[in-house]
Formats: sequence, structure tokens, C-alpha cells
Amino acid sequence: MTITIEKCTIEDLSLLQEISIETFNETFKDQNSPENMKAYLDKAFHLNQLEKELSNIYSEFYFIYANREIAGYLKINTHHAQSEAMGDDCLEIERIYIKQSFHKQGLGKYLMNKAVEIALERNLRKIWLGVWEKNENAITFYNKMGFVQTGTHTFYMGDEEQIDLIMTQTLSEIRRRAL
Repeated sequence: MTITIEKCTIEDLSLLQEISIETFNETFKDQNSPENMKAYLDKAFHLNQLEKELSNIYSEFYFIYANREIAGYLKINTHHAQSEAMGDDCLEIERIYIKQSFHKQGLGKYLMNKAVEIALERNLRKIWLGVWEKNENAITFYNKMGFVQTGTHTFYMGDEEQIDLIMTQTLSEIRRRAL
């Protein structure tokens, strides 16, 4: 399988919306009400919202392709674009989503490695992310990748308050494991 990762541009807006809605819906539709899913999808993945995020110099999106077919994407944030104030020496992984048809093929690890590569290039101190406390598959993946829970924050799915686990990893720990 040939894997490529490409940075998204404003010209990719419609494709970004399509993959965002598809992967989020696949991941969470069975655990949330249709009303809350629709409210979230309509707000978070509206073209205007995605255009605003793509235009933010502190947010970046990357598509992952498997044999030239789009398989998922990564969104990272730094500085004030982070969803929590973690500091200018931190990188947030806001989204790693892979289409269900591409699960269990190691693509999430490619995207995680891309985020780590960017953090190392920028000489940042820490990588962090928020993951829904009920998303056991993702939590297991992040634990395997060396992340540990360091806190929680609130996430709203429509009108339902949910809890995200804050998971972090220092770049010094990543460097130590690489030796």
C-alpha cells in the first residue's frame, strides 16, 4: 500500500468537509442522538467554519491517502488556535480521523507521526489532545503511542455535555524513546 500525506489548502475545502462529516459520523453516530449529531456536524463542518480554520495560520490540516484514495485526515493547532490554553510551546492534535474502511491498517500512526515530526521541527515541548472518555479504541491507540491522561475538559455534542480526557506527551519523552 502506498501512503501519502498532503497538507490541505483552501482549494480542498469541499473535500475536507466531506471527509470530516463522513469520518465523524462513522465514529460517533451510534453513541449519540441523531439531533445532537446533526447539530454538531452542521456547526463544526459548515463550509464557513472549515474555511475559517483553514485560513488560521496556527491550524493545519493534512489528508492521508492510501493508494491515492483519501483515507482520513489530521488537524493540528498551535498558539491561540488550541482548544485549551496550553502555551505556545505545545501542539494540539485536534482531530485524527480515518474512514472505517481503512481502520486497522496503521494509518492513524502515520498521522500521529506527522504531528510528532511537526512538533519536533518546531522545537515544541509537548503534544496534547482531547479524546471522548467513551472512545475506547482511540484511548487505547493514544496510550500505545505514549500519551498519558493529564486532565479533562468539557465537549458539547449538540446540547449534550460530554467529557474529553486530556492526554499529553512531552517531546523529550518521544526523543528518549527514539534513541
